[in-house]
Amino acid sequence: MRVKKNIPAISDGKHMGFAWGPGDILVYETLYKASGASGSGCSFIHEIRKDEDIYSPILRKLFNESHHIFVGLQTIREELPSKSKKPQFVSISKNYRSVIRACMEELQQVAVSTRNVELATQCGNQVSILLAIELIWNLCEVLFIDAAPAGSLLLHLLDWVRLHKADVDERAREVLQSESPAEHHDYWDVVVSYVLQGRLEEVRQMLVKQGTLQPAARSMYKQMDTLLSKMPFYNPGGTQTLTEFDVKWRHWHEEVDRCLQDNSFASNRHLEVICKILLGDEDTLLDHKELLGTWYHFLVTRLLFCHPTVKPTELHYYAQSCMTMFLDSRSVSEPLDNILLAAFEFDIHQVIKECSIALNNWWFVAHLTDLLDHCKLLQSHNLHFGSNLREFLLLEYASGLFTHHSLWQLAVDYFDHCPEFGRVYLELQIERVPLETERKALKVLRICEQRQMSEQVRSICKIMAMRALRNNRLGSALSWSIRAKDAAFATLISERFLQDYCAKGTFSDLDLIDNLGPAMLLSDRLTFLGKYREFHKLYGEKRFREAAKLLLSLMTAKIAPQSFWMTLLTDALPLLEQKEVIFTADQTYELMFCLEELTSSLNITASSTDRPMQEEDVEVTKVELLRLALARNLAQAIVKEGTVET
Repeated sequence: MRVKKNIPAISDGKHMGFAWGPGDILVYETLYKASGASGSGCSFIHEIRKDEDIYSPILRKLFNESHHIFVGLQTIREELPSKSKKPQFVSISKNYRSVIRACMEELQQVAVSTRNVELATQCGNQVSILLAIELIWNLCEVLFIDAAPAGSLLLHLLDWVRLHKADVDERAREVLQSESPAEHHDYWDVVVSYVLQGRLEEVRQMLVKQGTLQPAARSMYKQMDTLLSKMPFYNPGGTQTLTEFDVKWRHWHEEVDRCLQDNSFASNRHLEVICKILLGDEDTLLDHKELLGTWYHFLVTRLLFCHPTVKPTELHYYAQSCMTMFLDSRSVSEPLDNILLAAFEFDIHQVIKECSIALNNWWFVAHLTDLLDHCKLLQSHNLHFGSNLREFLLLEYASGLFTHHSLWQLAVDYFDHCPEFGRVYLELQIERVPLETERKALKVLRICEQRQMSEQVRSICKIMAMRALRNNRLGSALSWSIRAKDAAFATLISERFLQDYCAKGTFSDLDLIDNLGPAMLLSDRLTFLGKYREFHKLYGEKRFREAAKLLLSLMTAKIAPQSFWMTLLTDALPLLEQKEVIFTADQTYELMFCLEELTSSLNITASSTDRPMQEEDVEVTKVELLRLALARNLAQAIVKEGTVET
């Protein structure tokens, strides 16, 4: 999202600096010391504005729904001919607008129902912005996406005005629901409003009510009804050509003019006003500014009654003149006026530029530009710093989404569809996503793995492994270090597992250790951990010979750290004490060799450190028990093997 840039203020040797953020702007004070000046100061950082849109629950629906439409748009195949793609683009544009309108309605309901004044004001402001966005989008759809030709163009513009001037229907309902509609104070305002919108059937129905109240003027009302019923409207799907329609319309126009010249309605000022409007009389139209409301409503009404076959290329002339006539010469045009005027001038890039300046976020310009780009309407416009306009706006919008705790997931798809800089932005932004939970970390990890972002995968796994280790969750830490393929960290955690085993006599996280598979080859210590656990399983299953062979190999192959040999030899004691001889003579000799190597090492260590007397006595006792058990087992093995040979 975006905020407008202000020039830093400078006063009293203090300067204002600022740093941009996708969701806000940080302003800070910088202090400059004059030569010879003394003293120190503290600089404070202020968050000037936070983008509130992405934190609105209702507008989050807008972001979510439009994301689905955006992704669907990217799937339209490039090789399809333009004629077959145009209906799809128009349909997608209408889908975007329907999402905007749904959000508007929900915001209006909240604004009306809430008792919170601040919330009501906020919702009201958001409705105003969405109304403007939908108005601009609808016009762009008519002019650029649908690209309606002469004849059809005016019909689309009429629909555009009617859609955005819906208060007429509300007033009409009030009038019609009253006891005497024809005598209601808003009756003629409603009738004239319908005329201004070209809704002549509604006008005729309303005039019938007035005609019944004035029998003397019935013929006058009937004549007006005839004029209204005869007004031709172009039918794009019909057999009539545009030229034939133009001839028919001119004949009707001349007939209306004759009625006015003959003073057919002179005795009824309301009907005379309607007659003048049907002729497109500028002064009469401008007398009803209040009912028209806007210069673009005035434009469409003027085109309807003066230039119904207007061509797209002629629109800019009529738009500029209508805006000049309608707006007070002393008033300054609003940003919305400039945007709509740029659209009528078919200056797409100016529309996007003005919207980027005026609107409070990137959502609108990003999605509209993307759609226009798919329509091949922005091909010639590249930015001087590399990326095209579509990609630049999508990158800005997606960067803003990344500041939100859940919407960041939507941003990933936007980056995916920015071929030039999308991946670079994603790599930078994904590293800033706070990994509050393991579930969120797995989501981020899955995104990185799907896109072969190996560096980010390692970074995430290391962060989560360290966090798990700090919380003494060894299983989780080991799992993350394996995913990161971090041998050093896996070794460290394996050591912690072995230390825990020595202290408690049992392993934690057995499921993980039992299912290490090929991952145990990541480091020697992890291999030992997996194999040592395998020894315990074999022992538990009473597969003593296999357990004995594995235990011996862990020491002779130097897989086990020497610091753990005493534990392994102690684990061998129950096997040495079995009634059946488990270790062969050769295996027993190897165990003896390992014991002697260990004791000599312990003696060297003992001489260089101040070990407690009690601990040393325990070690000596263990060694004596082992020697005795080994000697007994060796004698039994030799006897057994000698007997077999005999």
